[in-house]
Amino acid sequence: MNLILLGADDLLASDHARVTDPRRLRHLREVHRAAVGDEMTLGIEGGLIGRGRLERLDTEVAEFSLRLERQPPEPLDVHLLLALPRPRMLARSLEHVTALGVKHITLLHTRRVEKSYWQSPELKEEKIRQHLVLGLEQARDTIMPTVTQETLFKPFVEDRLPGLMAPESAVKPRGIIAHPGMPQECPRAVSEPVFLAIGPEGGFVDYEVEQFMKAGFEGVHLGERILRVETAVTALLARLG
Repeated sequence: MNLILLGADDLLASDHARVTDPRRLRHLREVHRAAVGDEMTLGIEGGLIGRGRLERLDTEVAEFSLRLERQPPEPLDVHLLLALPRPRMLARSLEHVTALGVKHITLLHTRRVEKSYWQSPELKEEKIRQHLVLGLEQARDTIMPTVTQETLFKPFVEDRLPGLMAPESAVKPRGIIAHPGMPQECPRAVSEPVFLAIGPEGGFVDYEVEQFMKAGFEGVHLGERILRVETAVTALLARLG
């Protein structure tokens, strides 16, 4: 926990906060080994980041005086279209992409996604939020990503994706599909907004690749090695950023 993320319910005043949930209290005691008078990094969800002085700590509550003065880091301008991974991999992937600055995540059903994955408890709103919070705490960020779930591939690609990619500014987003065997390497340090599509274990089927290409996506690869989804996601985002 490189940042203690505060919610509105934690604020007693603009310069004073109280933490009462067991997870953060346990982390303060057992990992930080915090003591009254210590200073650490805190931030308000959706708002500023700064320093907090620990004024009280016991088994039930921690209280901080706050000096929040700086903005969170710039987001990564990538909308991630991620074929739904297996539950354990989903949890890690959400934490990793949040730490890297992604603010828009669409979990997508594709042919090689097991239908049972959509019944996983990891897709419940509270579980997804837990993983997003862990990613924000890791990266010292406060802006919560949005996560949407698309259980039907064709209606999403044909009906909703074109609207999502309609530019809100003068800069047209760039669509990229990462898939083995594509003709060009993933670009580096892309300056325009990106929609990045990544398939499941085993990749997209030909029909799905064709649909993305019809939508204006360009195909890229990461080299000859076949990577796990969570590894490929991290590598692709690092290149694009």
